[in-house]
Amino acid sequence: MTVEKITGKLLWKPSQQFQEESNMNRFLNWLAETRGVSFKTYDELWNWSVTDIEGFWSAIWHFFDVQAQTPYDMVLADKKMPGAHWFPGAKLNYAEHIFRHDTPERAAIIYQTEFRPQGELSWAELKQNTAAVAAYLKSIGVGPGDRVAAYVSNIHETITVFLACASIGAVWSSCAPEFGIMSVIDRFKQIEPKVLVAVDGYRYGGKDYDRTDLLEKIQAELPMLEKTIIIPYLKAEPNVSGLANVVLWNELLREYTGAELTFTAVPFDHPLWILYSSGTTGKPKAIVQSHGGILLEHLKLGSLQNDLKAEDRFFWYTTTGWMMWNVVVSGLLAGSTILLYDGNPGYPNDGTLWKFAEETKMTVFGTSASFLTACMKAGLKPKEQYNLTHLKSIGSTGSPLPVSGFEWVYDQVKEDVWLFSTSGGTDLCTAFVGGSPLLPVYAGELQARALGAAVKAFSDQGEEIIDEIGELVITEPMPSMPIYFWNDENGERYRESYFDVFPDIWRHGDFIKITSRGSAVIYGRSDATINRGGIRMGTSEIYSALERIPEVLDGLVVDLPISSEQSYMSLFVVVKEGAELSDEVKARIHEAIRLNCSPRHVPNGIFPVAELPKTLNGKKLEVPIKKILMGVPVEKAVNIGSLQNPESLQYFLDFNIQG
Repeated sequence: MTVEKITGKLLWKPSQQFQEESNMNRFLNWLAETRGVSFKTYDELWNWSVTDIEGFWSAIWHFFDVQAQTPYDMVLADKKMPGAHWFPGAKLNYAEHIFRHDTPERAAIIYQTEFRPQGELSWAELKQNTAAVAAYLKSIGVGPGDRVAAYVSNIHETITVFLACASIGAVWSSCAPEFGIMSVIDRFKQIEPKVLVAVDGYRYGGKDYDRTDLLEKIQAELPMLEKTIIIPYLKAEPNVSGLANVVLWNELLREYTGAELTFTAVPFDHPLWILYSSGTTGKPKAIVQSHGGILLEHLKLGSLQNDLKAEDRFFWYTTTGWMMWNVVVSGLLAGSTILLYDGNPGYPNDGTLWKFAEETKMTVFGTSASFLTACMKAGLKPKEQYNLTHLKSIGSTGSPLPVSGFEWVYDQVKEDVWLFSTSGGTDLCTAFVGGSPLLPVYAGELQARALGAAVKAFSDQGEEIIDEIGELVITEPMPSMPIYFWNDENGERYRESYFDVFPDIWRHGDFIKITSRGSAVIYGRSDATINRGGIRMGTSEIYSALERIPEVLDGLVVDLPISSEQSYMSLFVVVKEGAELSDEVKARIHEAIRLNCSPRHVPNGIFPVAELPKTLNGKKLEVPIKKILMGVPVEKAVNIGSLQNPESLQYFLDFNIQG
């Protein structure tokens, strides 16, 4: 049986009622009534959205009733990439659109951590706290364009500070507290923040990690820093005696109780936040996105693609160092209650997040493909252990979800659930391939290309291809594309990152197949793709085949060139506790790859490893490990500070094919 025969199995279809009650259907009806354009299918709607891009994005503006202090002069002044100039003349504020949903009827945020019990923050409390922080920031001279850096956990206080920054036009940037010190400095030093916000420490997997000593070192590396706000998280009264110019969270809120929340209108392309590339091979790119671009993109992503409504309870397991944290915040744009969990999702057991879903009556459960496959490998059966009657959808991202992961969700989680696998990136802070509430779910496939995202598969010659694997490109500008990289004055690094292969066309760096029915399959990073005897294959296909081997927990494949005509394909695997990589297991791995991928992609060697090196966001280091095995010095191959387990590199530094 080949991958192609098992990919594409129909697993779920939206009922007529589900489609009719969706925001996407409401948008279709609105277009017919107000714009005089009608579409019978999602594919027709998508085609219109990427051909009449000005008509589409103006429709998004008016459908969601975007409020601007001054109107826009036109939708798109420069239709080019890079350099598109969206909605010139408009002045607005992202945070103002969040607080349009202020209501006493439901909580704004429901939160829980490994040591904080479940709690709720009302809209009134969120507004009051945001006003207090904004008033404090203004009192110390923070204004539009000033940077506020945050070394913080996924807790409600963090969202409060972000909204306060956005309300006054300050620029937000965050790292998770598990980031190593050089990773933090490499990011924050670039942007010269005026204020640092930090937790005193965090707990993960039952173990406490104090961060006050690191904060002293971080402060010393940020000469523009004027104030540091400390959120007592790990301890009620943290020791901050070694820190300069500190204000404690509770003192700040007390001093500015009763402040009024106001919103500074800023130009559409005013910076909202700075995100960072993973930094696996060098200094992370500081990616700047705009108030208006993110507002429009996240209104569309949340309400249309993910069908978020005011009554939804929206969760995505994330840290503040991943763009999905920003997406979680955007759930407030739909009026949804957002759910936060901070801690190890597998502690004290693999059912922690499923229990959280039950207790919060979660309706949208967002997570990573690796979490779902880990639950599958652990033999979890959430439908038998937890009450998930409120759950309407499950979102998966971070890496391709294998066919077996799709099937496990429908077999062991819930039969009638909308599973939308998504793919996108920090670069645009969105999923540009993902869900549609109007379409069925097929095993191993992402339902559709997102509205307004002109995603195509290109051959090496730059020609569009269907039902074939090609480079993922975006051929039309989108409002959430970076307005620039920080400290990239002539835009050279920006152009080299996305436009060095196909002029004027965004090349994302993934391999994708667009099927003839409009769905998509992601095959992993194109720069880690394996070409054996002229047959190109994404690493995800190898990993999908490994899913069929019960002894294997995880794997990493690297194809090392030996000559211009030969290569040595190494497969590194982590085996389950109590299992061993016997010759019989290796033979089954060979057979699974031979049958499900191709005979040419059977590895030359299979090697057991205790753990695989991964970034702080859980991504495998395919390309950096390949460089290390080819002899590139480790300091040039990988940024050690970007890893969650840097000690795991030693195996690969010592590795040789014979051993």
